[in-house]
Amino acid sequence: MSDAQYTLPKTNSGPWNTRPFHRQWLMRQANNLFDFFEAASLNPKGGFFELDDAGKPLDAANSTRQIHGTTRMVHCAAIGSLIGRPGSGEILDHGMQYIWNQHRDTRRGGYFWSLDNDGVKDGSKQAYGHAFVLLAASSAKLVGHPLAEQMLADVTEVINTRFWDASRGAVKDEYISDWSKLLPYRGQNANMHMTEALMAAFEATGNKDYLTKAEAIAKLIIAEHAASLGYRVAEHFDENWVLDKNYLGNEMFRPAGTTPGHWLEWSRLLIQLWVLGEKRLHWLTDAARHLFRAAIDLGWDKVHGGFFYTLDWDNKPVMREKLWWPLAEAIGAASFLTAYDRDDYFQIWYRKLWDFADNHMIDHARGGWLSELKEDLTPTSRLFVGKPDIYHALQACLIPLYPANGSLTKGIIEADHTIKTAL
Repeated sequence: MSDAQYTLPKTNSGPWNTRPFHRQWLMRQANNLFDFFEAASLNPKGGFFELDDAGKPLDAANSTRQIHGTTRMVHCAAIGSLIGRPGSGEILDHGMQYIWNQHRDTRRGGYFWSLDNDGVKDGSKQAYGHAFVLLAASSAKLVGHPLAEQMLADVTEVINTRFWDASRGAVKDEYISDWSKLLPYRGQNANMHMTEALMAAFEATGNKDYLTKAEAIAKLIIAEHAASLGYRVAEHFDENWVLDKNYLGNEMFRPAGTTPGHWLEWSRLLIQLWVLGEKRLHWLTDAARHLFRAAIDLGWDKVHGGFFYTLDWDNKPVMREKLWWPLAEAIGAASFLTAYDRDDYFQIWYRKLWDFADNHMIDHARGGWLSELKEDLTPTSRLFVGKPDIYHALQACLIPLYPANGSLTKGIIEADHTIKTAL
């Protein structure tokens, strides 16, 4: 499909996610992802292997297990359990045991960033990682895992006492292992994922403090900062939350400039937040639309297709690679926006994004999604080696199948309840 704008004819205007074939196609893609990641991910020494492009462990001898990888796998296993995927329970329990018994610092509190077979590899305590512990615990609670309640209580206390900055309505980013030093960096990425996790915790517990915190973060990152920058999401700040446009960071977690994929991720999260907050905060929906359109206008490669990884502050592409996760997040955002906006723009892009994914990103021969493409769409591995995780792609496949009324897990549970009520 070209980049030319077009309108949907009446004979083909209905959302794809209402059509039986498309729904079956999405579930088949989700099942293929489960097949790929479950086959060889489970590390008998605890945690999960990172996989190469063929689905084999990248380092079978002494694999590094980063906390976001462990927790995302738990979250996705909980999703698998909710939709009835056999084998999901074993994956979930394996991950929960590793988080609780290995990632958790039983002496000083909090959760270590990474481990290997010899123990702690990177002992830093990062808000980004703790956000995903909160997400994993919340999702595990929904399927009744015996460790979920205590993990949820434990990580909530750590977030409240160590990371939460009530004066700014956001989380601080990173401490050294013994909590004796707080780094001055403040970032939106950890806060974005904390927003996601706080909403999941609210859904799992009904505790409105989680929702209040999520709304506060969205106000700071989007209403105060992104809105003043043409809905380009600022990534990097100093300890006083002053934007640092010259921050260099690291290419994977804190790349310089702006990251359009995060604008798309926020777009969906804002709609979720609006719904969970009983549709009180109308600015959330307007911001969600602006973020999506800005990402398309500035971040989409109009020659080859795909989203550039980063832009500079003049909106010029810097890291021109096309990664899998911005595409996946764009699909989720387009699905949510289509549910609440009659403008064909979002449905047109929903279709276009899936066309691109099917033609260029889904690895039909080996399974999973390619993690990285060059500007000309040939596969590469400059930033990511192998296929890092199931989390983004799985949610892209499943989000369109369920009501856009909160997180994916909430949608699955409520759809299941509707079926039971009808029987």
